Amino acid sequence: MVEKVITLDNVSLIDFLGVENHNIKEVAAAFPMSKIISRGNEIRIKGTTPEISRISEILESLMAHYQKYGKLTQETIQTYISNSGQPVNGNGTPPVVPNDDEVLVYGNRGVVVRARTDNQKRLVEAAEKYDLVFAVGPAGTGKTYTAVAIAVRALKNKEVKKIIITRPAVEAGENLGFLPGDLKEKIDPYLRPIYDALDDMVPAEKLKFYTENRIIEIAPLAYMRGRTLNNAFILLDEAQNTTSMQMKMFLTRMGPTSKAIITGDRSQIDLPNRQKSGLVESVDILKNIKGIAFVELDGRDVVRHRLVREIITAYDKAGQ
Repeated sequence: MVEKVITLDNVSLIDFLGVENHNIKEVAAAFPMSKIISRGNEIRIKGTTPEISRISEILESLMAHYQKYGKLTQETIQTYISNSGQPVNGNGTPPVVPNDDEVLVYGNRGVVVRARTDNQKRLVEAAEKYDLVFAVGPAGTGKTYTAVAIAVRALKNKEVKKIIITRPAVEAGENLGFLPGDLKEKIDPYLRPIYDALDDMVPAEKLKFYTENRIIEIAPLAYMRGRTLNNAFILLDEAQNTTSMQMKMFLTRMGPTSKAIITGDRSQIDLPNRQKSGLVESVDILKNIKGIAFVELDGRDVVRHRLVREIITAYDKAGQ
């Protein structure tokens, strides 16, 4: 008998192996003449060379499937077992999940993230075509969530090497005072919406790996000063709360291989009185530059509770 060891990197072990290693037992049951043992993040295969080759092919296909879709089902495992040795596409794996061009990310717990409204689809199309996109609209229209999904897709497809997400740390009308804790604990409340979106789209263990290795970086806008961001997808959220100088600073961080999406809501500017919003100013200054896209979202794009759309409409009428 010969032996081969496969190391599982950057996957959620409980999701990939299954409860009590059920997924691996499914594969082992198909090859009774071989022995498959899972310990930690290693899978040891003992058997004949031809069987080890087939088992390795199945496990590597399952890893590729998990990396793309974020989950494994019993049906998926059985399909790969049945098709082992019979590749039907370029990378040697059968297409067990129908290709859906509108899906941005297959997230955690079966979450499928896609653009759900016409303007969200325009945002996705603009991000594919342009290196710099402004997405402006009221709360609940999916600006941030869609932008994060676009960036995660680019990272998964190896179109960029990192994601950098930033927002200005401006209090929304409240005085939070002197927050206790270290720097991360002080700024995390401002960045919580970003973490919530990432939690839907990236497995917990993988997200921890990405953040610890600065593949996904979440930081307040002030920390962008002086940097040149290459081969990265950069998101600026809550851009209505940037000053003119902050917006100019952010826009000049882009490296030659970077893409950026700027999201904001003109109706929720929390800057001190008489201070001009960098978002409002930049949209006016840059509107005639080729290579920059502007996507406007409105109440029709609200994907939260049905009352949110009506609340936004009511406030718009009162403001007029």
